[in-house]
Amino acid sequence: MFVFSTKQKVCEIGGCKVGGQPGETPPLLIASMFHNKDRIMQDRKGNFDREKATALIRKQEELSQATGIPSLVAMVANSAEEAKIYIDFYLETTDMPFGIDMWVPEKREKATEYVANKGLQEKFLYNSITPWDKDIKGQVQRVKDLGIKHVIVQVFDDTDQSPTGRLKSLERLLEDGAGDFETVLVDSSVMNLPSTSFSMLANRLIKEKYGFPCGSAYSNGTHMWKESKETWGLDGFKAMDAVAQGMSTAFWSDFNFYGPIVTAPRIFPAVATAHILLSTLVYDETGEVPGNDDLPIRRLFPDFIEKLVEGGGRKKAKAKAKAK
Repeated sequence: MFVFSTKQKVCEIGGCKVGGQPGETPPLLIASMFHNKDRIMQDRKGNFDREKATALIRKQEELSQATGIPSLVAMVANSAEEAKIYIDFYLETTDMPFGIDMWVPEKREKATEYVANKGLQEKFLYNSITPWDKDIKGQVQRVKDLGIKHVIVQVFDDTDQSPTGRLKSLERLLEDGAGDFETVLVDSSVMNLPSTSFSMLANRLIKEKYGFPCGSAYSNGTHMWKESKETWGLDGFKAMDAVAQGMSTAFWSDFNFYGPIVTAPRIFPAVATAHILLSTLVYDETGEVPGNDDLPIRRLFPDFIEKLVEGGGRKKAKAKAKAK
């Protein structure tokens, strides 16, 4: 269930590893900043509360360090000019990698030109190549010409919204060159909370066939369910959000667009908990715990890991003795 026969790709974006067999690396958590209704925003001309923005970034850095979970920020902008302001602020504030969240391809490409001109290709995640783009081949070539190495490829099929439909969508995008990058992260498109399971199952299909790191914006499913706050209140919404994003971690997700960075204090513990449980599920299946020191289970339960590994060694020794 948790071991793929296909070799899994492990990519690195600005020092953050993502991908591999389930449990091999912690999931990459991607926060959103400067989105609509972000309380640090003053307008869409690049004016924002820099002190609060810095504090939010510091908190994510702190949680990342404590749990071993890598992270970056995707900054939302409506224009290349606005994006430049956020990029410059971000570079002055942190060493984490980053992305730009812009829906219009032409504007996104102009912002990407700014990134390339500053020589930031190693730490920049291009978000994204989608099935809705009009000129996919042209976009791919222009992004390649800028030396961009790391891209998100979003997959979805309006006529077949099943997990298989998402796989077919990826294959069409690959035909247009979307896979011709050093790092290809496949976003399996969450449309609402119940269909989040289809995205998880699509992750499994894609990882088994191609080995690409897979994930999605699981916050789409939770934050779009507005009625949850009316039914359960804010605490109920927070619980629902944490559960959904934690479950995605356990079911074949290598990265997660987790929503507004202000939610980091609940999302990091939820994802760390889910990954800890995934680690023991993988151990039960394989008899091994990956040697990655950044795994949440190794960071937070070192004594348990020591006993687990020691016990596993005793079992192997007994098995060898019986074989003789």
